[in-house]
Amino acid sequence: MRRILATLLTATLLISCSGDSDTYKLSGTAQNFEDGTEIYVYRIKDSNQPKVIDTITVTNGKFEATYPKSDSLSVNYLTVENVRGNVVYFPENVDLKATLYKDSLNASFVNGGKQNEVFRTLADKLKAINKQKQENIEQYRAAQRSGENVSVQEIQQKNMKLTNEEDAYKVEFMQNNKNSLFSVMLLSEMLSRKQISAEEANEIVSNLSPKVAASPIVKQVESMIKSAKKTDIGSTAPNFSAETPEGETLSLKDAMGKYTIIDFWASWCKPCRIENPNVVKVYNKYHDKGLNIISVSLDRKGQKDKWIKAIADDNMDWYHVSNLLFWQDPIARQYNVRAIPATFLLDENGKIIDKDLRGPALGAKMESLLGDE
Repeated sequence: MRRILATLLTATLLISCSGDSDTYKLSGTAQNFEDGTEIYVYRIKDSNQPKVIDTITVTNGKFEATYPKSDSLSVNYLTVENVRGNVVYFPENVDLKATLYKDSLNASFVNGGKQNEVFRTLADKLKAINKQKQENIEQYRAAQRSGENVSVQEIQQKNMKLTNEEDAYKVEFMQNNKNSLFSVMLLSEMLSRKQISAEEANEIVSNLSPKVAASPIVKQVESMIKSAKKTDIGSTAPNFSAETPEGETLSLKDAMGKYTIIDFWASWCKPCRIENPNVVKVYNKYHDKGLNIISVSLDRKGQKDKWIKAIADDNMDWYHVSNLLFWQDPIARQYNVRAIPATFLLDENGKIIDKDLRGPALGAKMESLLGDE
């Protein structure tokens, strides 16, 4: 520690002589935090795994530390002992100023450098959108309780519009910040959640700055893109087979109709269970016209009874299969499913023609395909 302090002191003295420094400072205010509170500095670098690189102690509501400048890319974040949340920032080789709030660490922020500025703009925009979504959800629940179906549909459409706005804003951020490692991390998240197509993701990756493109995390994203292309719109859906609730083997080919929905869900998945009545309504309306559904459950081993009970409780009167392997399900991995509910709409030739249709969008799509028959 003495050697580190001596090195930093020497660097400080050199500033007065040369006007430059090989270090930058992270300082900040910690509002309502007691003296002695520890702040942990994490770095996410090549492995995409967080690692603690420093611990800073709060004194008189303030903290400060000095770090060597580096040309390597990383995303850092701060956590505070016994406080939930984190504060993301980018070490840009300039002095940084953090503002931490004890009652809301997620509302805290770091100033300094271009990347921190644009990231804060992004974070504020996403928070505003999520706040609107939450308000819509409260209205949705009130409408459900009162049985106002028209209001429910309107609220669902509002949230879908907000989701599209959020996705578009994220894509714009990535396109405008080609030299940011965070853009790649954001792209990885959007791919995992199927918020962006493999083709769009590939275009973003191909336009990254050479420095970012050389990062190992980009190789991971390229692998994800390659996997996503297999189940992107326009691709032929990979065949699969698994056991039905009755213990028989059923394949996708056996379940095909004029149009077929592959529905990934689970009895423990609340959003899935909320969406199920809408899927039932669509199935009952269009099954006689050629719509089939095969649901793939990600229920856990030893919980077959819960899977079967959920099918009965939700009136899901169509094809069902499951390996009861939770997120290790080979079909989910084959289809690059990392979040549920997830759906794939196939034509009679097994080509994927749409994905992740829910709420009014699912009914509207099937109306366009089978409504006149």
